[in-house]
This record gives sequence, C-alpha cells and structure tokens, in this order.
Amino acid sequence: MHYHDHEWGVPDHDDRSLFECLNLEGAQAGLSWITVLRKREHYRQVFDGFDAEKVARYGEAKVAALLADPGIIRNRLKVAATIGNAQAYLTLRDEGLTLSDFLWDFVDGSPQINHFRSLKEVPATTPVAEAMSKALKKRGFKFVGPTIVYAFMQATGMVNDHLTSC
Repeated sequence: MHYHDHEWGVPDHDDRSLFECLNLEGAQAGLSWITVLRKREHYRQVFDGFDAEKVARYGEAKVAALLADPGIIRNRLKVAATIGNAQAYLTLRDEGLTLSDFLWDFVDGSPQINHFRSLKEVPATTPVAEAMSKALKKRGFKFVGPTIVYAFMQATGMVNDHLTSC
C-alpha cells in the first residue's frame, strides 16, 4: 500500500500536516484506519486544508454542513474536537511554540527507530505517548488518548515501527 510504504513512519515536521494527522487519527477512534484514509482527500476539502485559522472559526452552520456530509465521519464530538484542536493549536502558536517543536520535543527531536520482528511486538502505546497525550489534553486537545497519540507518532515518524522484514 502506498501510504504504508511512502508516508507512514516518515518524519513529518510540518505544522499543518501534523495538525491534519492528529485530527485524522482522532477521527479514526473506534474505526479502521483505512476508513479514514479513504476519506482523507475529502476531509482536506471540507476542513479547508486543515488550516487551523479557518477551522478555529467554524460556527454552527459549518458544523451542521459537516455533520450532513457523508464524505467524513459524521460524529459531532469528533467534528467539535477538530475545531477545538484548531483553537488549542493556535493558542500554542500564540505562545511562540510550533506544533512541530512541541510534539517532537517528546522524542528529543529524533525518530525512535524500533526493530520489531512481528506485529505482536508493536505496542499500542508507550510511556512517551502517554506523556504526550497528557500534555495535549492539558492544552485543550481532544481525541488524543495514548493509543491515538501512539498511532499519530507512528504515522508522523516520531517512532518507526516498520517491521524488520518490511
């Protein structure tokens, strides 16, 4: 699969891209990742390219339109979380922090390369993911539990969990 071979596990330091991925991982909660991945382009369209400035200002009319859109996961809490996450991200930025620096600091700015041989070895979460989750929640982010955060860390290359046979 193209995503697995060319995106998953590749270090990403772009704030917009990290913001998108964090929200898509949250949208995935309770579903399979392929479900969200198939809807990703549509998410980008209806969430204004995950431009946090725009998303943070979404009002009730936009929320209603999103909840009526079959091209996304129509869950009110997840849509509200994306808007709230945009606001939390902008607050972080107003404090002089980039999302990239804030998140990558948890891994000291460098990817953790794991050498797992089987899927059974790959954890669902780690102490670092738990710490990142706690820090994100403290700053007002939603749908950022430790398992979601670890999947986000894998997706954005903060940890590389490609199997050695991969």
